[in-house]
Amino acid sequence: MLFQGKKGLILGVANDHSIAWAIAQEIMNAGGVCGFTHLPDRPDDERQRNRRRVSQLTDKFENAAFLLPMDAQKDEDIRSVFDHTAKEFGKIDFLLHSMAFADRDDLGRDTIDTSREGFKLAMDVSVYTLLACASAAKPIMNPGGSIAAMTYFGGEKCVPGYNVMGICKAALEAAVRYAAYDLGPHQIRVNALSAGPIRTLAGRAAGVEEMLKLYEYMAPLGRNISHEEVGRTGAFLLSDASNGVTGEILHVDGGYHAMGSPGRLLDKVQ
Repeated sequence: MLFQGKKGLILGVANDHSIAWAIAQEIMNAGGVCGFTHLPDRPDDERQRNRRRVSQLTDKFENAAFLLPMDAQKDEDIRSVFDHTAKEFGKIDFLLHSMAFADRDDLGRDTIDTSREGFKLAMDVSVYTLLACASAAKPIMNPGGSIAAMTYFGGEKCVPGYNVMGICKAALEAAVRYAAYDLGPHQIRVNALSAGPIRTLAGRAAGVEEMLKLYEYMAPLGRNISHEEVGRTGAFLLSDASNGVTGEILHVDGGYHAMGSPGRLLDKVQ
């Protein structure tokens, strides 16, 4: 029960395929109590589809304490969520940031053709929100607390098709390092989890299907990763088991990131 007595926030669950949900399940199954946010629903959406997609997951867990709407581009929404969290929990021990967005039109363009407004939107949602949420968490996070973000190899190397989001992930990883420095004196850690391709809502938008075979052939383990593997590693970064780790980008990709040549993929093309 690694999370017994621990409380925290999970930001970015979209549905049951979300990496954030895989991590949250690991935490709750290990005794942790989680608060959740969801994308706000449109005023004319009587079915509240965004909320319902998440609530049908969280309703099954007694230690899912609350579910609140949050537009991470609005400072007042962030303040409201963290104020509610402070009232409900007092202090928190972990924060998972799993939010990213780029306009589909911009993702489909060559990177150099990204629109100015699309670039600002992608950077705001995918990068700035980590800093904003880390700042909001600082006053209510216990010493020894942990913040984790989600990144991808496309922030380290050029992955054609990932385009503007690759630039966002590079900036996010830099933000992790600077936030780790800022929060270090408060004994709060900040890390990022770099997962290999996995079938999620964001993954499908970024062309994950085309990547799965490539990783299977190139990764040293010779296979793709699972939601459960990413969930366990994300929970590790948010737990006391990783107390000495901060400013780290931890890869869960079967070793793909370590390769400097196509490796066994060459056997398939010769």
